[in-house]
Amino acid sequence: MAVATAPSLNRHFLRRVSDPFSRVKKRRPWLLPGDATLFSSRRKWYSHLLVFSSSSSPSSPPSPMGALTAESCVNTGLDLFKRGRVKDALDQFETALTLDPNPIESQAAYYNKACCHAYRGEGKKAADCLRIALRDYNLKFATILNDPDLASFRALPEFKELQEEARLGGEDIGDSFRRDLKLISEVRAPFRGFRKFFYFAFAAAAGISTLFTVPRLIQAVRGGDGAPDLLETTGNAAINIGGIVVLVSLFLWENKKEEEQMVQITRDETLSRLPLRLSTNRVVELVQLRDTVRPVILAGKKETVTLAMQKADRFRTELLRRGVLLVPVVWGERKTPEIEKKKGFGASSKAAASLPSIGEDFDTRAQSVVAQSKLKSEIRFKAETVSSGEWERWIRDQQIAEGVVPGEDVYIILRLDGRVRRSGRGMPDWAEISKELPPMDDVLSKLER
Repeated sequence: MAVATAPSLNRHFLRRVSDPFSRVKKRRPWLLPGDATLFSSRRKWYSHLLVFSSSSSPSSPPSPMGALTAESCVNTGLDLFKRGRVKDALDQFETALTLDPNPIESQAAYYNKACCHAYRGEGKKAADCLRIALRDYNLKFATILNDPDLASFRALPEFKELQEEARLGGEDIGDSFRRDLKLISEVRAPFRGFRKFFYFAFAAAAGISTLFTVPRLIQAVRGGDGAPDLLETTGNAAINIGGIVVLVSLFLWENKKEEEQMVQITRDETLSRLPLRLSTNRVVELVQLRDTVRPVILAGKKETVTLAMQKADRFRTELLRRGVLLVPVVWGERKTPEIEKKKGFGASSKAAASLPSIGEDFDTRAQSVVAQSKLKSEIRFKAETVSSGEWERWIRDQQIAEGVVPGEDVYIILRLDGRVRRSGRGMPDWAEISKELPPMDDVLSKLER
């Protein structure tokens, strides 16, 4: 939800909203290879998208004291939910939609209604509300990705369906998320747009040339006085047609690579938000560990992962010097930790404080020297996955994308900057990894950040 009552909304807005493109170089999600990311730079946008007041919605006429308005219903619903009365809050949001709300109020009502449904475990209803907000009221998909009140919804199949619809775009859901993905894709492949223009322009030129060549070819076939040379004209036509085929094929290939890249960006963004529990019981997102550790994800059967962990312990000192953090993921071990039960609006202040990437001054805290030093002191050799089902779902999607049979034992080694260093079937050779990875204080490690 993340909005306050009307008198404090403007102050809340000014404190929390930032330009979505202002910090693209300061934070990158895991596995995005050194490029800017639009998602992480929008981590505070969910408050902006929901905040509204009489000064921010000039289309709403002033109402008599005590009159029921869409704005008052939304604010009442937020207050009710804060007190744990989710059903009553849902009724208020539904009432707001019947009181001729303006677009901002409609967006807030649908979005917060979705949060209520998510809290109640009603994934389909939550997805329907979000679909309307995305399509009709310009809700940014990054809001859904970042809001902790929708954490439980993001673990449901309905979210994956919604995310795929948003990636493809269209009339049913809008194109804002697809535009964001395209922007990130252009950052990762800056010359793709130029190449596509080059292919299109030359294919068009070859097509125009073919239009002039075809009549000459017909005349050459018929023969007669003044007819062009048949062999030469045929050669020109063949060159033009061949050029069109090649250039169009290259254009389509670029489109295919762009789609594949956007799918990978979506998957990378999902990974960046997967939570871990450190040895101090603190819960962090994977993206918070960037530049601090090299996570090694071990996924497989329990006996395989356990054996790999035992072998890694023999090289513990050397691996710690290289910043290795083991992240075991056991197939089928879908525990429901306490932190998951407190997700959504009902999360305690302590749990909410432990969740990263959300909060009005998260960027200040995350980038402060004190916060980083504290986080480093909490990191040990091993971290426990939170929401194991989400981790398992991401790894299986990654296996399918790389042509690996889902469910096989695999490992994924990440760099300090979040890019994938290496992955493979089975479990890693720790002696080889100790030789391969440079120590944290090495020059190569500094270049890796």
